Amino acid sequence: MHPELFHIGKITIYTYAFLIALGTLVAALYTKWRAKKELGIMELSNNFFYLIFVAGFVGGKLFYYLERPKYFFSNPELMLHNFSGGFVFYGSFITIIPVIIWYLKKHKIPVLPMLDILAITTLIVHAIGRLGCFFGGCCYGKPTGTITGVIFPSTNGTPVHPTQLFEITALLIIMGILLYIKKKQQFKGQLFILYLILYAVARNILEIFRGDGRGYIIDGVFSHSQFIGIIIIIIAMLFYYKLKHNPLILKL
Repeated sequence: MHPELFHIGKITIYTYAFLIALGTLVAALYTKWRAKKELGIMELSNNFFYLIFVAGFVGGKLFYYLERPKYFFSNPELMLHNFSGGFVFYGSFITIIPVIIWYLKKHKIPVLPMLDILAITTLIVHAIGRLGCFFGGCCYGKPTGTITGVIFPSTNGTPVHPTQLFEITALLIIMGILLYIKKKQQFKGQLFILYLILYAVARNILEIFRGDGRGYIIDGVFSHSQFIGIIIIIIAMLFYYKLKHNPLILKL
């Protein structure tokens, strides 16, 4: 793997951090472009993206600590160790959504149409970020003897499923599906809700192959991410039904 991208004197540029920054930049440019084209927003403030970044960082880190609360509360100094890594995607996501809705309503920007745009935005930054996970050697899978097996520094010479690449593939497929449905979109918010459902399904399947240490509801069987994913699927399907049959039910 290549956790370190390059050095500038004594400064180390880490591949994970670089790809997260790259994904954020590409996603921001895409969001501004689509907001201008679809919603007539000539200039979406950078404060919007700064707010999302901060909310995502705090939420992702908080959920990471909550996966193993006893461990981190017993070793609080580890909360500052390797502060650039250790994030939970669903933690970031759950924190970001209410912040986005608050910002959009405050600035009188249509919420559901923007969430449709942000569905693709999220897929972009997530896919590039998972590439950073691959090069950083985290979020890997269980041991495997298949040809796809990859050895990471922390797997002690054992080939494991490259679940980061599996997830990138799933994210790109979901993106393709959403862009296709976009041509025949039935109601505002449809793309975002479908994104929630499709990713949650994909994530529940991918969790079966994950082999790195994470939090579990049922140890080794049912992870936190699978539990959150199922809750999201149920809520998203409810909103999908309501919006499809009564699009005025949510004045967003």
